[in-house]
Parts: sequence; structure tokens; C-alpha cells
Amino acid sequence: MVVNILIAIGLALVALFVLLYIFPLGLWISALFSGVKVNLMDLVFMRFRRVPPKLIVSSLILAVKAGIHGINTQLLETHYLASGNLKNVIKALIVADKANLNLSFQQATAIDLAGRDVLEAVQISVTPYMIIVPAITGVSGDGIQLLAEARVTVRTNLDRLVGGAGEETIKARVGQGIISSMGEAASYKTILEGPEDISRRVLEDGLDAGTSFEILSIDIADINIGKNIGAILQIDQAAADLEVANAKAEERRAMAVAQEQEMMAATQEARALVIEAEAELPAALSRAYRRGQLLANR
Repeated sequence: MVVNILIAIGLALVALFVLLYIFPLGLWISALFSGVKVNLMDLVFMRFRRVPPKLIVSSLILAVKAGIHGINTQLLETHYLASGNLKNVIKALIVADKANLNLSFQQATAIDLAGRDVLEAVQISVTPYMIIVPAITGVSGDGIQLLAEARVTVRTNLDRLVGGAGEETIKARVGQGIISSMGEAASYKTILEGPEDISRRVLEDGLDAGTSFEILSIDIADINIGKNIGAILQIDQAAADLEVANAKAEERRAMAVAQEQEMMAATQEARALVIEAEAELPAALSRAYRRGQLLANR
């Protein structure tokens, strides 16, 4: 008898637990007392759609308490099913609202689903962020190599965050602008005397177009003098000219040697002909003597 009662009590507790799991009355009551209207059956259907009702309700309560309007359970549920970071989106909306930034729920969810950290983006929009550009090497008009380090202060442009280029593009564009400014300077002294001119010219080029950021300032942190590229190029050119001259001189020497060898060969050939002619002279005299030609001439 006692065993049957205990089993009945256990089954009743299990049934009650299952019932409360399917029908989250506690969550519904919390939402009701928080001033958030939530349909109990919607919470039940969330269980079957594998959506955590607690996350949806808590996010909705947080948004309502922060004064964010135009959000309902269906929108939150849709974003969760799309694998979005619901907590990040709600926090980003609250931060944007407190900072008087124009950020809608649709825009925030689009940024989140695009793979960007929407909360971090809003925080950078509120508090500017500094991008450190690695050492940039350029050459001035007089051939002096210069090494510059730049600091770029940016803030997030929420309207261009989806589809906009990232931090690496800013670094590349700033580096390109600094190199161009160095190359246009007639002397390295001009750059050393007024590095702010480089910052101003680069900033005026609108380098943040098509990116996720808005450039607030570009500061040249340090400039160092490197090698004298012009002198090195002149030395290399002189060395190359010297090698060409040596090659031409060697060519002329080789031609002279070849001509001398040809002349020596011709001289030796002539000497051989003379020796051969001298060798034939006694035989010719003998024949002439025998024929009586030598006496006749006398």
C-alpha cells in the first residue's frame, strides 16, 4: 500500500515536471509582471520548435525595460532559428539607444548574421578605436628612404558594416597614401619638418570609402631615415657601367689577340713558302745546268 502511494506520488511529480516544462507558467508569470505580453501557447510551441523560451522571454524583458520598442517574440525566435546571437543583438540595441545611435533591430540582426560582432561594432562606434599601421617604407624625391609608423583612429560606420571592407583595407590604403606622399616630396627634410602634411593629405583622400569604418584622424607616430636609395642606385649604375666597359675592353683585347694570331699564322705560312722555294732552287739550277740553259744564258 505504501509502495503504491510512493509510486503514485513519483508519477505525479514526474507528470507535474513534464507539464511545467511544456507549459512554462513561471516564465509566463515573470513576463506578465515585467509588463511584457507573451502568449502562453507561444511558449509551448517554442518547445516543439526547439527554441528556448527562457532566452526569448528574458531578451524581450531586457529590451522592453531598456525602452526598445518594436520587438516581439516572433522576431526574436526567427533570429534565434537563423543561428543569430540574440543576447548580443539586444545588448547592442541597448548600447546604441543610450548613445543616441540610429540602429534598428533589422539592421542589428543583419550585422549579426553577417558574421560581425554587432555589440563590438556599436561599442567602437561609441568609443573610437585605434588601428596601428605597421612600419611603412617610402622614398622621397631626393632618393632618401623613410620609415614611418602611423596610428589611425576610426569608429564603426553602422550603415556600411554589412558588406564593408575591414581593418586590413584601412591599413593598406593608409600605407599607400603615405608612400605616395613621400614620393611626391622633393626632399626628405620636407617630410621630417611637417609630418602633419602627410596626415592631412592622406585624410583628404577619403580612404574610408567602402569600408566599415569612418576615419577620424591619421597620426604619424614616428619617422626614421633609412638608406640613401639614390646613392645606392648611382653606385649600382656605375658598377654596371664599369662591367660593361670591362666587357667591351676584353672583347677588343680578344679581337686584337685574334688578329695578332692570324698575322703570325700568315707570317709563318709565308716563311714556309720561302723555305720551300729555297729548297727547290738547287734542283732547278741542276736541271738548268744539265739542259744547257744556264750556259746559253751566259
